Formats: sequence, structure tokens, C-alpha cells
Amino acid sequence: MATIQVLNRQIAELIAAGEVVERPSSVVKELMENTIDAGARHVTVEIRDGGVTYIRITDDGCGIPREDVPTAFLRHATSKIRTKEDLDTIGTLGFRGEALASIAAVSRVELVTCAKGELEGTRYVIHGGEEMALEDAGCPEGATFIVQDLFYNVPARMKFLKKDVGEGNAVAGIVERLALSHPEIAVRFIRNGRTEMQTPGDGNLLNTIHAVFGKHFSSTLLPVEYTMGGVHVSGFVCKPEGCRPNRTMQHFFVNARYVKTQTAMVALERAYKGVMMVGRFPTCVLFVDLPEETVDVNVHPAKIEVRFVNEKPVFDAVYYGVRSALESREEAFRRVLLQDEKPHLTVAQKPVSAPQAVPPKPSVNTAPSVKPAFLRPTPPVPSTRAYLDIQVEHDRPVEMALQDGTDKPISLGQPVCVAEPPVSILPVPPEKPEVQEEMAPPVVMQTPMDTQPAIRLVGQLFHTYILAEKVESLFVIDKHAAHERILYNQLKAQATVDEQPLLTPVTVTVSREEHTALLSAVKELKQAGIELEDFGGLCVVVRSFPLILAGVDIDSTIREIAAGLIGGSREVQSARLDWIYHSTACRAAIKAGDTSQPDELLELARRVLLEDDIRYCPHGRPVCIEMTRKQLEKQFGRIQ
Repeated sequence: MATIQVLNRQIAELIAAGEVVERPSSVVKELMENTIDAGARHVTVEIRDGGVTYIRITDDGCGIPREDVPTAFLRHATSKIRTKEDLDTIGTLGFRGEALASIAAVSRVELVTCAKGELEGTRYVIHGGEEMALEDAGCPEGATFIVQDLFYNVPARMKFLKKDVGEGNAVAGIVERLALSHPEIAVRFIRNGRTEMQTPGDGNLLNTIHAVFGKHFSSTLLPVEYTMGGVHVSGFVCKPEGCRPNRTMQHFFVNARYVKTQTAMVALERAYKGVMMVGRFPTCVLFVDLPEETVDVNVHPAKIEVRFVNEKPVFDAVYYGVRSALESREEAFRRVLLQDEKPHLTVAQKPVSAPQAVPPKPSVNTAPSVKPAFLRPTPPVPSTRAYLDIQVEHDRPVEMALQDGTDKPISLGQPVCVAEPPVSILPVPPEKPEVQEEMAPPVVMQTPMDTQPAIRLVGQLFHTYILAEKVESLFVIDKHAAHERILYNQLKAQATVDEQPLLTPVTVTVSREEHTALLSAVKELKQAGIELEDFGGLCVVVRSFPLILAGVDIDSTIREIAAGLIGGSREVQSARLDWIYHSTACRAAIKAGDTSQPDELLELARRVLLEDDIRYCPHGRPVCIEMTRKQLEKQFGRIQ
């Protein structure tokens, strides 16, 4: 059996550092929390190469006295707590005394600081936990930490770091959250020599949100101010139309500490129930303030999780606070509508209305609307099967035009078949003037009728489902899922998707996670017909877009693609491209509830029932459901 021995100090510090310092963002988080605890009012964070090679954090806080500088880098050295009772009422962001020792163990650190009341400052250099220099320095009050060559002495940790863009975005996310948690502090973030964010530090939370996330995000917010059961909730939540496809823009702060809390998250989303689309998530910047003794922050090494003595007051305060904000908005809308109503007119004042013209009812020969692009993704081969045959019942033609102009389902007993000879239900267009030049006759590809069974369009249900008959079966087809699968297959079959340059490039503001996911998939997005690039901060600029998505909202499409990239695989390129095709097809497909013409419905039904690869949509949902004649007759008791 191996001999048990005590590890030397260097190895022990490297092991302990792994619990605190995982990546550059961990370093920035620990150092920024110290600056906030030191009472700083101006903080500057600068990084290079994602923070791996260079991190500099400067503040104007109270500084560190010279005699305490070496002690500050010892493990479990802290000025935040003194006794075990202090752990029950932690009011500072840091308290464990592990941050500086862990950072110094895996990097080269230089500290320049001057405490209030001191005539000169101190410069302290420590590399890999070994003290290199302690000398006088001229500097203003406050502290400046410079951390270089992170993990230079632990090369195994380097291979787990992401690319510079990903690590830099992680650092930026930490800076943003700490800036939001203390709007009274002016925070400046510099990446590779360029200032990406600067908050005013005026104590106004909305101004800070505007500086961090931009005008678009801040314009979709509603204020929240609510107190219940000793818990105070304040901040902002989004309007229902501002919900996003993921939770990356939900920010909760418990006693000014950024945390991930399932209690507050569930309460927030429960408050939006009934006013938010399914599959969407609300965004927020919410502060939950409660007595320090009722919350335990000493749970996670990164101090990002907390435990409540009693979760119900927290849940109720968040739920009712958000709910009251949403209801106040609805009440404001009602007041505006009442003010906009015209005043009641007396009999003497009431004007005589002019007779209204009754619009004529559309006749059978009314010209149809132009066939939408989704039914002509590729030019079809000319064929006589492209026409619809209207059978005659009791010597009367079936009327296909709708009497009230709406897209009502075709009634049962009005068969619409794919059959020969072709008889078009569409009105005959006016004859074009004859062209003198001789034109070659089109090549018509004949298809034997016995190879493809006839498909009869029965009708449409709820403007969502197509009812079609083939042979001895009734098929119920989800038209959105069917069209989505058709477009998805077409996109995957093309080497590159046709793109259209935008006259005016579109800027889209996203979250940090979405920003990282989009930039890591630029090559795949280009292949899918979307050309975008980093625009600085939390913005990407879209310069070209797929032709198949003409008229689709670019902003929401980019967000949905980003959400898919975050939720799916971000390492395998084929999987990332698949997510992009998936989101693109979903946005371009006809939606449930959209008005569709009979020939459009028949074309979708024909594609689904005659092509074997259209059985499930990209989400995995079935495209159609089959009910045979035998099953139907069993339901009605015709057969046993």
C-alpha cells in the first residue's frame, strides 16, 4: 500500500485553484467582486486574447494597506468575516479568502495599490504563488490587478479553454452582470483595445440596462416594484411580445448578487402564463432583496447558487410582482383605448351616415390570388397532371369559388382528384397576342397513371390540417409540418443556399451565449445563405439573407437560429448546419391558421403522400395521420 504523505504547498494550491479559477471569466469575477466590496465607484476591465494572456482591472476603492498586501495572497485570508456567526449574515460578494491565492497560483500577477491616507503606493509581483517583488510605487488611491499568462504552469488546463472569442464573451458576460448588479458603479469594459461597454454609474438601473444590452432590449421592458412577506422585488421584465426562444436573458440578483435560482425562474414564467406564446421565455433584470439571515450564499464554490430558508415568500413576491406589472400595462392600454373613443353624440348632433355600398359577391370566374412562393420552390416539369379534374355530380359542375371570400374547407362529396384528362378549376387567362417567332414545343414527360394512385382533396380543418383521400384511406396532414419538412429537405439537398444581399444591413442584438454561438457558426451560416459578422458588443450585423426567406423578420429568425445552436451541438459542424436548416425551414414554412387555396393544399397533400421521405417534420412530429376505411367503418359499427 502506498505511503500517505502531506502534499507540498505548491501542489495543494494548484489543486485548490482548480475549484475557483476555471477560465479567465472566473478571474474577472473574483477580482471585480473584490473591487465592489472595496467601495469602488469606477471600475475598468481590460482583456486581451480572451483574457488568457492579459487581464487588467482598475478601481478607485479603498485600496490595500502595504502591510496587508502579502497577507492578501495567502489562502483563507480575508477581511470580510471574523467569526462563524458572520457566515449567517454575509453581506459582501466575497468572503472565503481563496480568490487571490488561487489566481496567483496559476498565473503571473502584479498588484499596484494605494490605501486611503497613504502617501505612496505599493507594487507587488507574484508568479505561480512565489513572491517576486514588493516595492514602493506612485499610484492613485485604489488598486490595479494585472493577471498575465493564465495557466502558464498548468498546460493541461489550457486545452480545455475555448477560442478567444468564446472566452472573451464569457468575460464580457461576467462584467455585464456585475455592472447590472450595481448600477451606481461606472463600469468600463475594453477588449483588445476597443471599448465595448461603458455604464453611466448614475444609479439608474434602466440607464445601465440600456448601456449593457442596447436600446432595443431596454425599450421592451416594464418596471417592477413590489413588496410581500418581507421580500422586496424590483427591476424590469419584458413585455409579452418581447419574450425570447431561450432563457439566456433572465437575470436574477439576490441581495445584489447574481445567482441562478429555480424558485424565481419558475415564479417569473408562471406569471406570464396565458400572455406568452408557447415555447417562449420572458426576459428580466430582477432584484430580490430579503434579510441576509434568510438566505445561504455559502453553497457553491463560484457563489452562483443560493438556498432560501423559506422559498414560498420568494416565489410569491416574484410571481405577484411580475403579475402586477403585466396587469398594470393592460390597465394602461384600456385607459388609452377609452380616451381614444369618440364622445357620445346626441340625436341632434349625430351625423347622417352615407349609404354604404355592398361589395359584390365573388363569382366563379373571380381571378385567383398569385400562388405563393412556398409552392414553387423549384420550376416543375411541365405535365398534364398539374391540372385538377372536377368531376360532375348530377350534371352540375362543382363550385370551387368561396361565396364569402374566405378559405372554408371544401365540403365532403366534392371530389378533387389528380386524374386525366386535365380540366383546370382556375379561370382561363386572357389569350396573349400571338408571337410571330416559332417556338419549340415544350417537352412533356408523361407518367403512367397506374404508378401513382389518385389523391382526392377532401377539405381543410381549422385552417391547419389537410384532409385527403388516397385509395382506401383518409389522411390528416399538418400543413405547417409538411411544408417545413419539404423546405428542410430542399435546403439539405443544396450545396449552398441562394442568398440575397441586403440593401441596408440589419443589426441584431443578442445575448452573450447567442453571440458566441452565432460567431462560432459563421461558416455554416454562410453555407445556409446567411452572411453575418460581429458588430461589436452584443450585436451582429446581417449582410445577406436566403432568398427563400424573403419577407421574413430577420431579427427574430437570427434569434431562433442562435437558440437552436445553443440548445444543440456547437462542436460538430454538420449538427450546427442542421440546426440552421431546421430554423430556416421553420420560419419560411406556411403557418397553421394561414389561408390556403385548394390547389395549394392539394399540392402539399400530393407531395406528402407520394414522397416517402416526408413523414416527420425536423422537430420529430408526425406530418400526417392515416385512418383506413376499415378502421373508420369499425368506429361506426358497420363491420366487426
